Amino acid sequence: MTARTRRGDIVVTRLPNGLTVILREMRQAPVVSVWCWYRVGSRDERPGITGISHWVEHMNFKGTRRIHKEDVTRQVELAGGTWNGYTWLDVTAYFETVQSDAFEEMLRLEASRMTECLYSQNEVEHERTVVISELQGGENDPRSYLEKEVTGTALQAHPYRWPTIGYLSDLRAITRDDLYGHYRRYYVPNNGILVATGDFETAAALRLVRRHFGGIRRGEDPPPVRTIEPPQSGERRLTIRRPSGAVYLEFAFHAPAASEQEFAVFLVADGILAGGPTVNLWSGQDGRGPSKTSRLYRSLIEGDLASQVSTLLVPTRHPYLYRVGVTVNEGVDPGRIEETLTAEIGRLAQGDIEERDLTRAKNQFLARHALESESTTDAAHQLGFFETVAVHRLFLDLPRRVRAVTAGEVATLARARLDGDRRTVGVLFPSGPQPAPAAPGGHGVSRP
Repeated sequence: MTARTRRGDIVVTRLPNGLTVILREMRQAPVVSVWCWYRVGSRDERPGITGISHWVEHMNFKGTRRIHKEDVTRQVELAGGTWNGYTWLDVTAYFETVQSDAFEEMLRLEASRMTECLYSQNEVEHERTVVISELQGGENDPRSYLEKEVTGTALQAHPYRWPTIGYLSDLRAITRDDLYGHYRRYYVPNNGILVATGDFETAAALRLVRRHFGGIRRGEDPPPVRTIEPPQSGERRLTIRRPSGAVYLEFAFHAPAASEQEFAVFLVADGILAGGPTVNLWSGQDGRGPSKTSRLYRSLIEGDLASQVSTLLVPTRHPYLYRVGVTVNEGVDPGRIEETLTAEIGRLAQGDIEERDLTRAKNQFLARHALESESTTDAAHQLGFFETVAVHRLFLDLPRRVRAVTAGEVATLARARLDGDRRTVGVLFPSGPQPAPAAPGGHGVSRP
């Protein structure tokens, strides 16, 4: 039986094979964006096969039984479009944004990718080299290296603790059968979400979706992640010495899952500390520094203690981390950065929150929430991402939840979540020659 619900201009349908379909008409331009999501990421791995979800994503750009790998690019480019994909903690996603008359071609491509990818041994070995090179590029970036080490220290049980790219020994050992088995286990319609936004008529679009996806068999439901990270009962610290041009600090605090009520409170707390919080992993997170009106900018940047400060709070299915990263100015004792951050968090915990700070943080979030879901691509991303880690309605409801946050709730959260006994602190000191620049990337997102 097909289940269907409508909320405003968003129509959600569950096909009999379990595929969730989210359609939203956006008729301002002759463009459609098609995203195919799978509830699989590094959280679904184990020691021995870390990095396999990301590697499978790479393999799924290598053509299918019906579509040669060069034809994928050709089809999208002939439609004047763009395409990509990424893997992260909870998700793997693929998308194409094209002229609307190519809509059906993109559905045909994604249906074939779901069931017919090839996994030739030659392509497996080629991508092994590519993925290992990607890992080594990240290792050469001191900030990425520090982030990885802090994550593995802050999280000691949950599979969020290992990097999406995986560990080198696993990447050298994973076989073609490992990859294909992972693909067939997780790439089933009942573990997938198809999202389309743009210039189409909903009923006609749904008929096309049924034509290309309706006949795909339901698979076994993938195994759930059962591990719950134990509470942290004391500060954890690590010191690293790596080739680097500066001293870097990273602080990690345990954060709630996206579905928890505290998540909206955390967004406002982050807004007061750093300004402009966002929940758009695709286009809003990379390189986000503090706004000039934020407390961390005034105390660390204007205070001439740091050259760069960034924070990171992302929606996840299970509790994850809130990060503060700092590039320390030359000659500054990293202890002064710690003291300053502790003091700013202490102000929040004591309720030192003026109404204008609260209002500014909320307005900055609301502006970014609207701006980063305006385009067909971003709108489709946000609906699909939130349906994958929680439900898409959570994304739509976040503005209301953020508006309702009080100063008292922010103070309570700061006392409960940002206390010194619940943080992990990592310091990276320069050692040896400065490394070559790493390839671009960010926050564990893989974009081939």
